Amino acid sequence: MPRGRSTFNKRQKEQARQQKQREKVERRTQRGQEKPEGTEVAVDEMDELRKHAEEQAALFHIGFDEPN
Repeated sequence: MPRGRSTFNKRQKEQARQQKQREKVERRTQRGQEKPEGTEVAVDEMDELRKHAEEQAALFHIGFDEPN
């Protein structure tokens, strides 16, 4: 019994859906791997800014009690 055109179209549609799903999972995986690197850079940048702020505060004696 030969398969009809609708069966072929259904199969093609299902294969396309599965391919899109695989690509979607791959993109999620790639984003998941890239994301921690970005947050790590932000943490390093914040540490550097905090250190710089402490140095500036020390230069101008901000936050220190002055004896009177």
